[in-house]
Amino acid sequence: MAAIYQKFTDQKKAGKKAFAVLIDPDKMSNAEIDPIIEQALAAGVDYFFVGGSLVVVNTVDQNIQRIKSLCDIPVVLFPGSPSQVSKYADALFYLSLISGRNPELLIGQHVISAPAVRSSGLEIMPTGYMVIDGGAPTSVSYIANTAPIPADKSDIALCTAMAGEMLGLKLIYMDAGSGAKNPIQENMIRRVSDNIAVPLIVGGGIKTPEKAAANCAAGADVIVVGNAIEKDISLLREISAAVHKG
Repeated sequence: MAAIYQKFTDQKKAGKKAFAVLIDPDKMSNAEIDPIIEQALAAGVDYFFVGGSLVVVNTVDQNIQRIKSLCDIPVVLFPGSPSQVSKYADALFYLSLISGRNPELLIGQHVISAPAVRSSGLEIMPTGYMVIDGGAPTSVSYIANTAPIPADKSDIALCTAMAGEMLGLKLIYMDAGSGAKNPIQENMIRRVSDNIAVPLIVGGGIKTPEKAAANCAAGADVIVVGNAIEKDISLLREISAAVHKG
């Protein structure tokens, strides 16, 4: 079993919660990344996720190389499409948008990108990606041309996650999207977590340490925060502390 996925599963088995900082190349230069890396090292951040729904500036390689030059925190690609690959990362979330009905993001783009992804040398982690309504239109919903799962439909989220796991996906990633007004409700997280065995990643709209802790208590194995830290870097240490107490 590959190294990064093994780390996800080992942490889950041990009941340890993990914290990932999301770096969006369109929003952050290398100069802006440096203080985040410094804070992440001090806070014991477990992972950097790098990517976004729409990569306009081609700085993914530069961003990852900068992170790798300053720390040994694992870097996982969180691509807007399966073709967004960087050989400098440690692993890739090979995202299948199982919450939507756009065949291109379920399997179509994967067919096209498969040779490049296979030859990249990256650790490939098949991931069921579920977009949850966060109360505001998000880039991922627009780009994916698909509706998110309604925030109050925990049964739909539950059945979607179960289906993804039974199809062989190794991770479930529930996301309210960058800039979400509302984070995913604890009830939905709990319903999903209680009924799947694979690690559960939760992100989008998490703006406080209290919310991060509540999501961990509900069953999230990995908490992802990006937008809130871009606005207030001091939250990084606070949220990391809250997650690691979970």
